[in-house]
Amino acid sequence: MHILVTGGAGYIGSHTCIALIDAGHTVVVVDDFSNSHPESLRRVEAICNTTIALYRGDVSDAALLQQIFTEHKIDGVIHFAGSKAVGESVEKPMLYYRNNVTASQTLIETMQSAGVHTLVFSSSATVYGDPHTVPILEDFPVGATNPYGRSKLMVEQIIQDQAVANGQFNGIILRYFNPVGAHPSGKIGEDPNGIPNNLMPFIAQVAVGKRPQLAIFGGDYPTKDGTGVRDYIHVCDLAEGHVKALEALHGQTGSHIFNLGTGNGVSVLEMVQAYAKVSQRPIPYQVVARRPGDVAQCYADPGYASVTLGWQATRNLNDMVASSWHWQSSNPHGYREA
Repeated sequence: MHILVTGGAGYIGSHTCIALIDAGHTVVVVDDFSNSHPESLRRVEAICNTTIALYRGDVSDAALLQQIFTEHKIDGVIHFAGSKAVGESVEKPMLYYRNNVTASQTLIETMQSAGVHTLVFSSSATVYGDPHTVPILEDFPVGATNPYGRSKLMVEQIIQDQAVANGQFNGIILRYFNPVGAHPSGKIGEDPNGIPNNLMPFIAQVAVGKRPQLAIFGGDYPTKDGTGVRDYIHVCDLAEGHVKALEALHGQTGSHIFNLGTGNGVSVLEMVQAYAKVSQRPIPYQVVARRPGDVAQCYADPGYASVTLGWQATRNLNDMVASSWHWQSSNPHGYREA
Protein backbone atom coordinates (compact mmCIF):
# COMPACT_ATOMS: atom_id res chain seq x y z
CA MET A 1 0.00 0.00 0.00
CA HIS A 2 0.95 3.64 -0.45
CA ILE A 3 0.59 5.34 2.93
CA LEU A 4 0.62 9.06 3.69
CA VAL A 5 2.21 9.64 7.10
CA THR A 6 1.49 13.07 8.58
CA GLY A 7 4.14 14.12 11.09
CA GLY A 8 6.32 11.34 9.70
CA ALA A 9 9.58 12.98 10.80
CA GLY A 10 8.54 12.97 14.45
CA TYR A 11 9.47 10.44 17.14
CA ILE A 12 6.70 7.91 16.59
CA GLY A 13 6.21 8.84 12.93
CA SER A 14 9.81 8.12 11.94
CA HIS A 15 9.77 4.71 13.62
CA THR A 16 6.44 3.91 11.95
CA CYS A 17 7.88 4.84 8.56
CA ILE A 18 10.55 2.17 9.10
CA ALA A 19 7.95 -0.40 10.19
CA LEU A 20 5.83 0.37 7.11
CA ILE A 21 8.77 0.12 4.72
CA ASP A 22 9.97 -3.09 6.38
CA ALA A 23 6.46 -4.52 5.80
CA GLY A 24 6.68 -3.72 2.09
CA HIS A 25 4.63 -0.51 1.98
CA THR A 26 5.52 2.78 0.27
CA VAL A 27 5.63 5.90 2.44
CA VAL A 28 4.84 9.54 1.64
CA VAL A 29 5.50 12.06 4.43
CA VAL A 30 4.13 15.52 5.17
CA ASP A 31 5.72 17.40 8.09
CA ASP A 32 6.23 21.06 8.96
CA PHE A 33 9.21 20.27 11.26
CA SER A 34 7.79 22.40 14.07
CA ASN A 35 8.62 19.63 16.54
CA SER A 36 10.88 17.38 14.48
CA HIS A 37 14.03 17.49 12.37
CA PRO A 38 14.62 16.67 8.67
CA GLU A 39 17.64 14.59 9.71
CA SER A 40 15.37 11.93 11.16
CA LEU A 41 13.94 11.16 7.72
CA ARG A 42 17.38 11.18 6.12
CA ARG A 43 18.36 8.53 8.63
CA VAL A 44 15.18 6.53 7.99
CA GLU A 45 16.10 6.53 4.29
CA ALA A 46 19.61 5.31 5.14
CA ILE A 47 18.34 2.57 7.47
CA CYS A 48 15.82 1.34 4.88
CA ASN A 49 17.99 2.01 1.83
CA THR A 50 15.17 3.87 0.10
CA THR A 51 13.95 7.36 -0.80
CA ILE A 52 10.88 8.87 0.86
CA ALA A 53 8.66 11.41 -0.89
CA LEU A 54 8.60 14.37 1.52
CA TYR A 55 6.33 17.41 1.51
CA ARG A 56 7.19 20.20 3.88
CA GLY A 57 4.07 21.91 5.16
CA ASP A 58 1.08 21.96 7.46
CA VAL A 59 -1.75 19.42 7.46
CA SER A 60 -4.24 22.29 7.65
CA ASP A 61 -3.08 23.34 4.16
CA ALA A 62 -5.82 21.80 2.00
CA ALA A 63 -4.08 22.78 -1.25
CA LEU A 64 -0.92 20.94 -0.20
CA LEU A 65 -2.92 17.84 0.76
CA GLN A 66 -4.75 17.93 -2.58
CA GLN A 67 -1.38 18.11 -4.33
CA ILE A 68 -0.17 15.02 -2.43
CA PHE A 69 -3.30 13.02 -3.22
CA THR A 70 -3.04 14.06 -6.88
CA GLU A 71 0.64 13.19 -7.24
CA HIS A 72 0.43 9.86 -5.38
CA LYS A 73 -2.08 7.03 -5.30
CA ILE A 74 -2.65 7.01 -1.53
CA ASP A 75 -4.34 3.93 -0.04
CA GLY A 76 -4.49 5.16 3.55
CA VAL A 77 -3.30 7.83 5.98
CA ILE A 78 -1.60 7.52 9.36
CA HIS A 79 -2.13 10.83 11.15
CA PHE A 80 0.52 11.76 13.74
CA ALA A 81 0.87 15.51 13.06
CA GLY A 82 -0.19 17.72 15.95
CA SER A 83 0.86 19.43 19.15
CA LYS A 84 1.31 17.23 22.20
CA ALA A 85 2.45 19.01 25.40
CA VAL A 86 -0.17 19.13 28.15
CA GLY A 87 1.27 22.21 29.86
CA GLU A 88 1.59 24.16 26.63
CA SER A 89 -2.00 23.27 25.74
CA VAL A 90 -3.22 24.99 28.91
CA GLU A 91 -1.23 28.12 28.00
CA LYS A 92 -2.11 28.07 24.29
CA PRO A 93 -5.44 26.28 23.84
CA MET A 94 -6.20 27.89 20.47
CA LEU A 95 -2.93 26.56 19.08
CA TYR A 96 -3.95 23.04 20.10
CA TYR A 97 -7.46 23.24 18.72
CA ARG A 98 -6.11 24.61 15.43
CA ASN A 99 -3.18 22.18 15.07
CA ASN A 100 -5.02 19.10 16.33
CA VAL A 101 -8.72 19.57 15.60
CA THR A 102 -8.99 21.96 12.65
CA ALA A 103 -6.07 20.32 10.82
CA SER A 104 -7.60 16.86 11.31
CA GLN A 105 -10.92 18.11 9.93
CA THR A 106 -9.13 19.49 6.86
CA LEU A 107 -7.32 16.17 6.40
CA ILE A 108 -10.52 14.11 6.58
CA GLU A 109 -12.37 16.43 4.22
CA THR A 110 -9.52 16.29 1.70
CA MET A 111 -9.32 12.50 2.01
CA GLN A 112 -13.01 12.28 1.22
CA SER A 113 -12.63 14.49 -1.86
CA ALA A 114 -9.72 12.32 -3.02
CA GLY A 115 -11.57 9.05 -2.44
CA VAL A 116 -9.19 7.89 0.32
CA HIS A 117 -11.16 6.18 3.07
CA THR A 118 -8.73 4.63 5.59
CA LEU A 119 -7.39 6.77 8.45
CA VAL A 120 -5.28 5.60 11.41
CA PHE A 121 -5.35 8.27 14.12
CA SER A 122 -2.74 8.85 16.81
CA SER A 123 -4.77 9.27 19.99
CA SER A 124 -3.74 8.97 23.62
CA ALA A 125 -4.56 7.28 26.91
CA THR A 126 -4.96 10.79 28.31
CA VAL A 127 -8.56 10.63 27.03
CA TYR A 128 -9.36 8.30 29.94
CA GLY A 129 -8.58 11.01 32.50
CA ASP A 130 -8.24 9.51 35.98
CA PRO A 131 -9.36 5.90 35.46
CA HIS A 132 -11.66 4.44 38.10
CA THR A 133 -9.72 1.19 37.93
CA VAL A 134 -6.84 -0.45 36.07
CA PRO A 135 -6.10 -2.05 33.68
CA ILE A 136 -7.98 0.22 31.27
CA LEU A 137 -10.35 -1.20 28.66
CA GLU A 138 -11.43 0.62 25.49
CA ASP A 139 -15.02 1.00 26.73
CA PHE A 140 -14.00 2.87 29.91
CA PRO A 141 -15.49 6.36 30.35
CA VAL A 142 -13.53 9.15 28.70
CA GLY A 143 -13.03 12.70 29.85
CA ALA A 144 -9.94 14.85 29.45
CA THR A 145 -8.70 17.43 31.94
CA ASN A 146 -6.72 19.73 29.59
CA PRO A 147 -6.95 21.17 26.07
CA TYR A 148 -4.50 18.60 24.67
CA GLY A 149 -6.66 15.70 25.86
CA ARG A 150 -9.85 17.44 24.79
CA SER A 151 -8.41 18.00 21.31
CA LYS A 152 -7.72 14.25 21.01
CA LEU A 153 -11.26 13.46 22.13
CA MET A 154 -12.70 15.96 19.66
CA VAL A 155 -10.83 14.33 16.77
CA GLU A 156 -11.95 10.89 17.93
CA GLN A 157 -15.55 12.15 17.83
CA ILE A 158 -15.05 13.68 14.37
CA ILE A 159 -13.76 10.32 13.12
CA GLN A 160 -16.70 8.45 14.63
CA ASP A 161 -19.20 10.93 13.20
CA GLN A 162 -17.58 10.70 9.77
CA ALA A 163 -17.80 6.91 9.90
CA VAL A 164 -21.54 7.20 10.53
CA ALA A 165 -22.08 9.77 7.79
CA ASN A 166 -19.84 8.16 5.16
CA GLY A 167 -20.41 4.43 4.71
CA GLN A 168 -17.02 3.99 3.03
CA PHE A 169 -14.95 5.63 5.78
CA ASN A 170 -12.66 3.52 7.96
CA GLY A 171 -11.41 5.33 11.09
CA ILE A 172 -8.92 3.47 13.29
CA ILE A 173 -8.25 5.18 16.63
CA LEU A 174 -5.14 4.05 18.50
CA ARG A 175 -4.89 5.17 22.12
CA TYR A 176 -1.20 5.12 23.07
CA PHE A 177 0.05 4.72 26.56
CA ASN A 178 3.69 5.84 27.13
CA PRO A 179 5.99 5.38 24.11
CA VAL A 180 9.69 5.10 24.97
CA GLY A 181 12.92 3.69 23.57
CA ALA A 182 14.47 3.98 20.14
CA HIS A 183 15.29 2.07 16.97
CA PRO A 184 17.96 -0.62 17.60
CA SER A 185 20.32 1.09 15.14
CA GLY A 186 20.66 4.02 17.53
CA LYS A 187 20.19 6.30 14.51
CA ILE A 188 16.72 7.62 15.34
CA GLY A 189 15.06 8.27 18.69
CA GLU A 190 13.22 10.79 20.82
CA ASP A 191 14.65 14.30 20.48
CA PRO A 192 12.33 16.75 22.27
CA ASN A 193 12.66 20.49 21.85
CA GLY A 194 13.64 22.23 25.08
CA ILE A 195 12.93 20.59 28.43
CA PRO A 196 11.49 17.08 27.93
CA ASN A 197 7.85 16.63 28.95
CA ASN A 198 8.18 12.87 29.30
CA LEU A 199 10.08 10.78 31.82
CA MET A 200 12.48 8.66 29.78
CA PRO A 201 14.02 11.40 27.61
CA PHE A 202 14.54 13.44 30.79
CA ILE A 203 16.27 10.51 32.50
CA ALA A 204 18.35 9.97 29.36
CA GLN A 205 19.49 13.60 29.37
CA VAL A 206 20.47 13.30 33.05
CA ALA A 207 22.41 10.10 32.31
CA VAL A 208 24.31 11.71 29.43
CA GLY A 209 25.12 14.78 31.57
CA LYS A 210 22.91 17.23 29.75
CA ARG A 211 20.76 17.89 32.86
CA PRO A 212 21.85 17.83 36.52
CA GLN A 213 19.00 15.83 38.05
CA LEU A 214 15.50 14.47 37.63
CA ALA A 215 12.47 15.84 39.47
CA ILE A 216 10.08 13.08 40.51
CA PHE A 217 6.62 14.58 40.92
CA GLY A 218 5.10 12.91 43.96
CA GLY A 219 6.44 10.20 46.24
CA ASP A 220 3.29 9.53 48.22
CA TYR A 221 0.96 7.88 45.69
CA PRO A 222 -0.81 4.65 46.73
CA THR A 223 1.60 2.59 44.60
CA LYS A 224 4.32 0.02 45.31
CA ASP A 225 7.00 2.66 45.95
CA GLY A 226 4.95 5.86 46.20
CA THR A 227 5.77 7.09 42.68
CA GLY A 228 3.44 7.17 39.70
CA VAL A 229 2.93 3.99 37.67
CA ARG A 230 2.58 4.05 33.88
CA ASP A 231 2.40 1.64 30.96
CA TYR A 232 5.61 2.18 28.97
CA ILE A 233 5.64 0.70 25.48
CA HIS A 234 8.64 0.41 23.17
CA VAL A 235 8.23 2.77 20.22
CA CYS A 236 9.05 -0.06 17.79
CA ASP A 237 6.22 -2.16 19.24
CA LEU A 238 3.97 0.87 18.88
CA ALA A 239 5.06 1.42 15.28
CA GLU A 240 4.37 -2.23 14.46
CA GLY A 241 0.91 -1.80 16.01
CA HIS A 242 0.11 0.84 13.37
CA VAL A 243 1.12 -1.50 10.58
CA LYS A 244 -0.95 -4.34 12.05
CA ALA A 245 -3.99 -2.06 12.42
CA LEU A 246 -3.65 -0.82 8.86
CA GLU A 247 -3.25 -4.30 7.38
CA ALA A 248 -5.91 -5.99 9.50
CA LEU A 249 -8.62 -3.38 8.97
CA HIS A 250 -7.88 -1.93 5.52
CA GLY A 251 -11.00 -2.24 3.37
CA GLN A 252 -13.34 -2.36 6.36
CA THR A 253 -15.63 0.50 7.35
CA GLY A 254 -16.76 2.19 10.53
CA SER A 255 -14.72 3.35 13.53
CA HIS A 256 -12.46 1.15 15.63
CA ILE A 257 -10.70 1.93 18.93
CA PHE A 258 -7.68 0.09 20.36
CA ASN A 259 -5.40 0.52 23.35
CA LEU A 260 -1.72 0.10 22.48
CA GLY A 261 0.21 -0.72 25.62
CA THR A 262 1.95 -3.63 27.35
CA GLY A 263 -0.53 -4.15 30.17
CA ASN A 264 2.29 -3.78 32.71
CA GLY A 265 2.73 -0.89 35.11
CA VAL A 266 6.23 0.49 35.80
CA SER A 267 6.87 3.08 38.50
CA VAL A 268 9.05 6.15 38.09
CA LEU A 269 11.61 4.77 40.53
CA GLU A 270 11.70 1.42 38.72
CA MET A 271 12.43 3.28 35.49
CA VAL A 272 15.19 5.33 37.15
CA GLN A 273 16.80 2.19 38.57
CA ALA A 274 16.59 0.34 35.26
CA TYR A 275 18.18 3.26 33.41
CA ALA A 276 21.01 3.61 35.94
CA LYS A 277 21.75 -0.11 35.63
CA VAL A 278 21.85 -0.18 31.83
CA SER A 279 23.72 3.12 31.36
CA GLN A 280 26.02 2.52 34.34
CA ARG A 281 25.55 6.18 35.11
CA PRO A 282 24.11 7.74 38.27
CA ILE A 283 20.64 9.28 37.89
CA PRO A 284 20.39 11.95 40.62
CA TYR A 285 16.79 12.74 41.47
CA GLN A 286 14.71 14.76 43.90
CA VAL A 287 11.16 13.95 44.92
CA VAL A 288 9.03 17.09 44.71
CA ALA A 289 5.33 17.89 45.03
CA ARG A 290 2.78 16.18 42.82
CA ARG A 291 1.75 17.88 39.59
CA PRO A 292 -1.91 18.87 39.31
CA GLY A 293 -3.80 16.41 37.17
CA ASP A 294 -1.36 13.51 37.51
CA VAL A 295 -2.91 10.16 38.42
CA ALA A 296 -1.44 7.42 40.60
CA GLN A 297 -1.44 4.68 37.99
CA CYS A 298 -2.47 4.18 34.40
CA TYR A 299 -1.93 1.04 32.36
CA ALA A 300 -3.74 -0.74 29.56
CA ASP A 301 -5.58 -3.94 28.96
CA PRO A 302 -4.24 -4.56 25.42
CA GLY A 303 -6.25 -7.74 24.87
CA TYR A 304 -8.59 -6.33 22.22
CA ALA A 305 -5.66 -5.36 19.96
CA SER A 306 -4.16 -8.82 20.46
CA VAL A 307 -7.34 -10.64 19.46
CA THR A 308 -8.47 -8.31 16.67
CA LEU A 309 -5.19 -7.15 15.13
CA GLY A 310 -2.90 -10.02 16.02
CA TRP A 311 -0.58 -7.54 17.72
CA GLN A 312 1.04 -7.43 21.12
CA ALA A 313 4.07 -5.71 22.59
CA THR A 314 7.10 -8.02 22.70
CA ARG A 315 9.91 -5.80 24.02
CA ASN A 316 10.53 -5.55 27.78
CA LEU A 317 11.72 -2.76 30.06
CA ASN A 318 15.37 -3.64 29.54
CA ASP A 319 14.88 -3.43 25.75
CA MET A 320 13.26 -0.01 26.16
CA VAL A 321 16.03 1.38 28.35
CA ALA A 322 18.91 -0.16 26.39
CA SER A 323 17.64 1.21 23.07
CA SER A 324 17.04 4.64 24.59
CA TRP A 325 20.56 4.74 26.01
CA HIS A 326 22.07 3.59 22.71
CA TRP A 327 20.31 6.49 20.96
CA GLN A 328 21.07 9.11 23.63
CA SER A 329 24.72 8.17 24.16
CA SER A 330 25.32 8.07 20.39
CA ASN A 331 23.47 11.38 19.87
CA PRO A 332 23.92 13.45 23.04
CA HIS A 333 22.52 16.53 21.32
CA GLY A 334 19.94 14.68 19.25
CA TYR A 335 19.60 15.48 15.58
CA ARG A 336 20.90 19.00 16.08
CA GLU A 337 24.51 17.88 15.87
CA ALA A 338 23.98 16.31 12.46
